[in-house]
Amino acid sequence: MSALTRNEAQTRAQLLDVHHYGVTLDLTTGDETFTSATVIRFSARAAGDTFVELKPVELRSVTLDGHPLDPAALTGNRLPLTGLTEGPHELRVDATMRYSRTGEGLHRFTDPADGETYVYSQMFMDDVQRVFPAFDQPDLKAVFEFTVTAPAHWTVLANGITTRTGDRERDGAGVWTSAATPVISTYLAAVAAGPWHSVTTEHAGLPFGIHCRKSLAPHLDADADEILHITTACYDRYHEKFSEPYPFDSYDQAFVPEFNAGAMENPGLVTFRDEFVFRSAVTDTERQRRGMVIAHEMAHMWFGDLVTLAWFDDIWLNESFAEYMGYQTLAEATRFTGTWTEFGMERKPWGYDADQRPSTHPVAPGPDDVPDTASALLNFDGISYAKGASALRQLVAWLGEKDFLAGINTHFARHKFANATLADFVDSLAAHTDRDVHTWAENWLRTTGIDTLTPRIEESAGGWTLTVDRHGSRPHRITAGAYELAPDGLLERAELLDLDVPSEEILSVSGRRPDLLVLNDGDLGYAKIRLDDTSLTTALRTLSRIPDPLTRAVVWGSLRDMVRDGELAPATYLATAEAHLPSEADLAVVQGVLTFARTQVADRYLTPAHRTEALTTLTSIARVLLRRTEDGSEPGLRLAAVRSLISSATQPDTIAAWLADGTVPGGPELDPELRWRILARLCVLGAATQSDIDTALAADPSATGQEGAARCSAALPTAEAKAAAWQRLFHDDTLSNYLFSATAQGFWQPEQNELVRDYVPRFYPDAVALGARRGPAIAEAAGRWAFPVHAADEANLQAGRACLEDPDLIPLLRRKLVDQLDDLTRVLHVRTATPPPRP
Repeated sequence: MSALTRNEAQTRAQLLDVHHYGVTLDLTTGDETFTSATVIRFSARAAGDTFVELKPVELRSVTLDGHPLDPAALTGNRLPLTGLTEGPHELRVDATMRYSRTGEGLHRFTDPADGETYVYSQMFMDDVQRVFPAFDQPDLKAVFEFTVTAPAHWTVLANGITTRTGDRERDGAGVWTSAATPVISTYLAAVAAGPWHSVTTEHAGLPFGIHCRKSLAPHLDADADEILHITTACYDRYHEKFSEPYPFDSYDQAFVPEFNAGAMENPGLVTFRDEFVFRSAVTDTERQRRGMVIAHEMAHMWFGDLVTLAWFDDIWLNESFAEYMGYQTLAEATRFTGTWTEFGMERKPWGYDADQRPSTHPVAPGPDDVPDTASALLNFDGISYAKGASALRQLVAWLGEKDFLAGINTHFARHKFANATLADFVDSLAAHTDRDVHTWAENWLRTTGIDTLTPRIEESAGGWTLTVDRHGSRPHRITAGAYELAPDGLLERAELLDLDVPSEEILSVSGRRPDLLVLNDGDLGYAKIRLDDTSLTTALRTLSRIPDPLTRAVVWGSLRDMVRDGELAPATYLATAEAHLPSEADLAVVQGVLTFARTQVADRYLTPAHRTEALTTLTSIARVLLRRTEDGSEPGLRLAAVRSLISSATQPDTIAAWLADGTVPGGPELDPELRWRILARLCVLGAATQSDIDTALAADPSATGQEGAARCSAALPTAEAKAAAWQRLFHDDTLSNYLFSATAQGFWQPEQNELVRDYVPRFYPDAVALGARRGPAIAEAAGRWAFPVHAADEANLQAGRACLEDPDLIPLLRRKLVDQLDDLTRVLHVRTATPPPRP
């Protein structure tokens, strides 16, 4: 299949105006395929040749302006349209298309809980071609209308309001039609069909709905008020910020199975992974995360759907804005006021890490950096999301929110229902400020890498001076918090200093030098932060006594970066966690520190000889947190502690007793998520069998149960279990995207290093072949979950580097391997580094 190049897209956009897609789908033709009949009305501005894209099982007929074309002319995914005359044209295509099991195109899923089937579309980038033919590029917007025939008991959702307009006489199948959309890009067209459970309401004169599969109905109902409140509160807040009203006729949110992304911003029909319908207990931070995704996707209705990028080099115009607006608006409009702490602990490190790898790229790449759709797919990463959102937060701090919002509204007014570029956006901002926004954009959006800011403090007569050394090239507007230890042992903020970096000025402050100085206090900047020696000593001893959770997140982030850079011993990070997590009040901080300590410090940065000791430390922290939460006042913290103890257990006795009793002493009772979590750990430790897995699956035959069973079976420490899992992963090609990921997550376990040693070199050729056969979604899952991250040795590194030379390596898998190998190189560096001893 040919990837669309930027040059081809520009040529086609100069030739064509696309007006309307009438898409007719029949979803009653079997489990493997569906029929797709499409009428495209378009105009040519001059005589010329072009092509339309589609990926059918069978192309039955094609007519252009009433004249038949030869279906055999289809080459790969391109059907030539030659000899076009200037003026209007009509293309009719009748095809059979294949359902997807990998979350691409029209994904089909049968729920093991009740046997009901659901289909939903994911058209992004070039997957619309798996559903119907299209001039598939973002700047050829058109109106879309769908007619869908579906089983009689199904409901059909689409971008516009859908109506059941009739029943097919022979079998009672329902025929549904959707209202016409405003002009939108092809990748935003959407359909979802099945026996949905729906909760509907009306807000601001529009129908709002949330939908999930029937087996999740009780769980959606339990959270419906929260989900709809967040949705409508964010809707109202966006209308206070934006002068352009919501541009579509309804707002549906469908929680769909086996979804590859967190969500997709289809106008009028946002699709979410249905793990956001919580069937087990979750922490409030996880509820906040769901709320942020709701706010993020709604922001896309303006950033991406109303105004759309012209080409995929400007993907940040979608994702960075939605990310920033999601966090900011959720904090302004709902009870989740601590969103930026979670961003600093969980999301921002994603951007920091990505920006230090060889695969980093500018937030806004240049035209030559994204030559085709295959390369564009690589940029949906921590740069486009977390770094881009951080850059916008820095822009707001530098520009002022009033001027920032004025520029955004000018951008909407100039480009609504059209396409825009970085240059268009910067021009809109520049219209409302005297600041040099163009230079800011060049410094922040066209460059790569992350700056490091280090304070230098010197005592002077009657006070102290501060100089900030910058390793990097960007300007920064940040604040610095100066803290003093109070007699009761708490830290109190004595000064909050506004800084521009770089600056030739040396800042002089009266009074004694601070016990702790935190650059980027408030986390408005994007840079790695270092602490001076005095401040580092204070932080390691008193971190939990810093009054503001966002400041604590900044300090924890600094310690995390120092570990990754070989400047702080991983054991020191663990000791700091052991000292301060027992009294940490913010759940996002606790979860972020425990996650980094467990998955990176214990499993990677420490040598295998020290891993058991690290897991014992984490278990000890969890036990202290369990004792702290015995009174039931902090259920989220208790749940985080239970999860941490399970994942860090080195002996099976305690967690096996919990599983047998069905509860943790003092609570909580074990729900399905905790049961599968415990069973997976017992499998790793050799304390459970396939029979135990089968029994658990019989008790929980849901889709999540199927994934849990796949994960557990792959984690069993036997040669037979590993061989069977490897066969399922890399050779039989029957696993769906979710079952593939679950199996891969179970396969590699540091405790089983000797057992899986021979599979490490096998990964590379098998993953290359898999990616070539099954495509980007499975290749991405293989690179993320099936990579042998535990094998931190030179042999694995060299095997991976040799694999990068394989000509059959598809771009998305290559990108994942480049990142994994860079992380592996960092692990080897950290293990051999000798940072100075710390108190």
